[in-house]
Amino acid sequence: MRLTQYTDYSLRVLIYLGLRPDRRCTIREISEAYGISRNHLMKVVQQLVAEGYVESTRGVGGGLMLAHAPGRIVVGDVVRAMEPDMGLVECMRANDECVITGACRLQGMLSEARDAFLVVLDRYTLADILESRMIKRLSEALGIRVVDPLEVANG
Repeated sequence: MRLTQYTDYSLRVLIYLGLRPDRRCTIREISEAYGISRNHLMKVVQQLVAEGYVESTRGVGGGLMLAHAPGRIVVGDVVRAMEPDMGLVECMRANDECVITGACRLQGMLSEARDAFLVVLDRYTLADILESRMIKRLSEALGIRVVDPLEVANG
C-alpha cells in the first residue's frame, strides 16, 4: 500500500499545526519547515479545511489552526478523506477494464489487505503522533520552538 504525496502532505500539515496549538500558522511557514512547495500545500490545506480538519482565517493575524483537538483527528479518517483512489489495482477502480475481473481472486485479497491497513490507522489519532516524548524531536526536526505547557503555567 502506498499513499499519495497529497495525503503525506496532509498528515504533515496536521502534525505541524498540532505542534503549534498556541498560535495560527501560515502556509508559508509550514512549506518552509518541510521544504515543500507552497502551491502544493495550498491545495492540501483547502481540502483539509473543506473536510473540517483545519480552520482558516484570512487577513492580518490570520492563518491555520486545527479545527479539533488532536485526540479527535483519526489518522484512518484523514487518509480516507485525502486519498483520491483507494483502488489498489484496476479491478478495484470505477474504470475497471481488466479482462480477468470476476474470474480472479486478487480483488478480494487486496480489498481485505486495504481494509486491514485502514483498521490499523483507525486505532491512531493525531494525538498519538504528537505524544509528549515525540514533541521535542518533531519540533527540532521542523526547526520550531514548541511552548512547553509547564512554561505557560509557571508564567
